[in-house]
Amino acid sequence: MKIQKTLTKALCCLALFAFTKHTNAQETSVTGANYISTAVPFLSITPDSRAGAMGDTGAATSPDHNSMFWNAAKYSFTESEAGIGASYTPWLREVIDDMSLAYLTGYYSLDKYQTIAASFRYFSLGEILFQENQDDIGIKKNPYELAFDVAYSRRLSDNLSGAITFRYIFSDISQGSYDGVSKAANAFAADISIYHRKEYGSSYNPSVWSWGVNVSNIGSKISYSDDSEKEFIPTNLRIGTAYKHQIDQYNSITVSADMNKLLVPSSSGRTIDEGDDTIGSNINDKSVINGIFSSFSDAPGGMGEEFKEITLGLGLEYWYQNQFAIRTGYFYEHEDKGNRKFYTAGVGVKLSMFDLDFSYLIPSNQNNPLQNTLRVSISANLDLKSDRR
Repeated sequence: MKIQKTLTKALCCLALFAFTKHTNAQETSVTGANYISTAVPFLSITPDSRAGAMGDTGAATSPDHNSMFWNAAKYSFTESEAGIGASYTPWLREVIDDMSLAYLTGYYSLDKYQTIAASFRYFSLGEILFQENQDDIGIKKNPYELAFDVAYSRRLSDNLSGAITFRYIFSDISQGSYDGVSKAANAFAADISIYHRKEYGSSYNPSVWSWGVNVSNIGSKISYSDDSEKEFIPTNLRIGTAYKHQIDQYNSITVSADMNKLLVPSSSGRTIDEGDDTIGSNINDKSVINGIFSSFSDAPGGMGEEFKEITLGLGLEYWYQNQFAIRTGYFYEHEDKGNRKFYTAGVGVKLSMFDLDFSYLIPSNQNNPLQNTLRVSISANLDLKSDRR
């Protein structure tokens, strides 16, 4: 059973971070690879097509229905009174043919200053055959993970807003197989975010510069059995900026950039070495708050390695008559920290009160399990006010 449990967790990590082949939290290789691994990494998967087409950027782009994932404070600046959206991502179809992420979200403006929002994520690992021994017939199961969020966003001034998000996380990767040794896991988390935007120029050719910060998944650790250690969830710092310019009455363009850093111990899952002595305590024994603050200075390679842990995303969006959008972007992660490097592209179409968006991922290296990743999103404004973008 122990072997089967390990293989199940390995599959989850493969599904979410294809280049991270270590599931015992973190191991250092002779090539310098030093991956950071957490529980429930599905929380870090981009769920929507617009941001997915813009290099996974969204901390400071204009508000939309999927702002919950990127920066819930943006909801305070939505121009529609309410909206709902749905996204679907077949995941790692180059490796597994029935794995996917589904995402539902919605928001409602209480007044010009306050907005509430909710979202639901469901990650299916597809059908898996569980076997305790190699000769067993096995039992077919459908492991899954989910997260439910609620957020409150408030405009603090004409240009600034803030938000807090509460999240419930459920992970059932073993379906309680084999005498209940492995169990479903639960965790609770919160996000804290701010968003600032300011308009420049004339009413005919306005420009908007914005920035945003989101600290997400600040919450409890998670465990899959009563006797196993608790693991960190993917607490993350996202900082982004965006600049939108209305070229003329028909054309507009937006440039965006995001940077991310996981706020979990860089040596998660390993004992601490000091000289010739090994301290028996595990890094996972750190508290959540201690792990957040130590994550800025605990990389074995010093500050040089700390900077390697930062991922970067760049995005570009062009709109014609607020009816048709073309998007592209690039995402970079250092080869020692996962080596996810890919280009993105996508289109968007606005049909009356509905928006339909598509995105496509193009890896920059060969034999990448993420290649051919396609996302589809549809959203609707529940009133007929001016366009949200």
